[in-house]
Amino acid sequence: MITQKLKELKNKFYHHKIDGFVVPKNDEYFSEFTKKDKLKIITGFDGSFGLAIILKKKNFLFVDGRYVEQAKIQAGKKFKILEIPKKLPYQILSSRLNLGFDPTVFTSRSLIYFFRNKIKLTPITKVKVNSDVIKSHTSRKFYSLNPKVVGETVNNKIKRLIQILKKDRSDYIFISAPENVAWLLNIRGRDNPFSPIPNCRIVISTKGEVSFFSDIKKSSNIFKKNSSLKISFYKENQIENFLGRLKSKKIIIDKNTCSVLLENLINSKFKISKIGDPLYLMKSIKNKVEINKTIESHIHDGVAVTKFLYWIKKNQNKRISEIYAEKKLESFRKQNKNYLFPSFSTISATGKNGSIIHYRASNKTCREIKQNDIYLCDSGGQYTYGTTDVTRTISFKEQPKNIKDAFTRVLKGHIAVATANISKQKTGSNIDKLARKYLKEVKKDFSHGTGHGVGYFLNVHEGPQAISKRNNVQLREGMILSNEPGFYLQGKYGIRIENLVYIKKEKNNLVFKNLTLAPIDIDLINFKLLSSQEKRYLINYHFEVYSKIHKFLSLNEKKWLIKSI
Repeated sequence: MITQKLKELKNKFYHHKIDGFVVPKNDEYFSEFTKKDKLKIITGFDGSFGLAIILKKKNFLFVDGRYVEQAKIQAGKKFKILEIPKKLPYQILSSRLNLGFDPTVFTSRSLIYFFRNKIKLTPITKVKVNSDVIKSHTSRKFYSLNPKVVGETVNNKIKRLIQILKKDRSDYIFISAPENVAWLLNIRGRDNPFSPIPNCRIVISTKGEVSFFSDIKKSSNIFKKNSSLKISFYKENQIENFLGRLKSKKIIIDKNTCSVLLENLINSKFKISKIGDPLYLMKSIKNKVEINKTIESHIHDGVAVTKFLYWIKKNQNKRISEIYAEKKLESFRKQNKNYLFPSFSTISATGKNGSIIHYRASNKTCREIKQNDIYLCDSGGQYTYGTTDVTRTISFKEQPKNIKDAFTRVLKGHIAVATANISKQKTGSNIDKLARKYLKEVKKDFSHGTGHGVGYFLNVHEGPQAISKRNNVQLREGMILSNEPGFYLQGKYGIRIENLVYIKKEKNNLVFKNLTLAPIDIDLINFKLLSSQEKRYLINYHFEVYSKIHKFLSLNEKKWLIKSI
């Protein structure tokens, strides 16, 4: 099937006078997860980030460190796999090449990053990667959230945004990221498989006039209750014509999600502001209502995950596959009426599959969970209202010292992040060093970031904040992040411990407070490697888990959980 797709694509090169074609992961809305996954169709690779370059005689797939092993398994037969940022397209491709690309699915920023203006790029909107076989977006309508569950009205958010526009002396802002539109207008939808995202874009003037571009059938009735909102609705394909007719001197755009096609159009008419879309930072700082609702969601989720951990530990003698375990975990989540759907594709991985950082069990790869192996499960849920993400690594019998030592060093890094003085460390790049410290003492490390930002009933991966080597965004009160150091021995096992945390001010210091409520497997810990403070942290954490969720557990589940304290 993939061979046929490649042939179909390559057959179009001669007609368009190109030497190759570039296929990204994202669709025209630049969401992390998409229902129109052209990269998967053309390569077979289903990770959340990647870029394929198909030439006449060669094929390349670029992925980051999380996905190298997975990409080799899924696409290695037809594609040469290269790791970003160790290798970028402009470094390995001939400057004589002329590559075609779809300008609706690339930004100027992404093209500069990958190609550095060293390779000729030809915009072509007529070359499509099997768009005829990709199902159209779901027809589910967008819906509004009650201000009581988001903590701020649409009008107030727009007022705050307009103040920024006026300070910048901009006439308009073009908001091209659907999650930013969703946050600003307190709306949600189901155009994304794992996030309640409504595919839409808007333009707002300093007068508060909102021009809304989407599938009209989904959006026309969502603001009836808000009579004071000045809003006009347009079809998705009217955006180019609208921007072409707009009268403006200066406009703000989002270079992360404004396509090359639209940016070039805007740039030909207006001065583009240098500040970028301020909504990323605005929505990253959760208010008290959002934090409290997220805390509630993590109580629901903690109950489900704890029940699952108890179940899998007590049924270790039975034949349980990775896929069955994944379904069983979701069945526990579904017992709560507030659970809607997963916040990403569950990673249910035992033994060597655990070393594939973003592994996804399939009928081809699914393994039975053996007692001798350790099992890694990374999963999350979308609740009304809140987004969760948790990873636990589990053992079923006594493990060798090298595995317990590795797990304990990951745990020490996890605790170092959880107890960090954010007022002192200030940024995610500084805190990332704490997570790796104990692994690096024995020349070990992990190839992903320590933590990502998380949305409020939105994307599970959401910036601008992160705990990673190169993220220098100042951490602020109200931000939510993950804390997930790990260690992976290729072809053997994987270890990761992940909690979500939020930032709170205590005694004039910014500190992390745990959101995730699920026990950490004490059977995998070498307690000789823990300091007295780390042991105390673990006891306090497990006591917090027990105190907040025990009333939702059976007697046997309570007895099992209390052994962790």
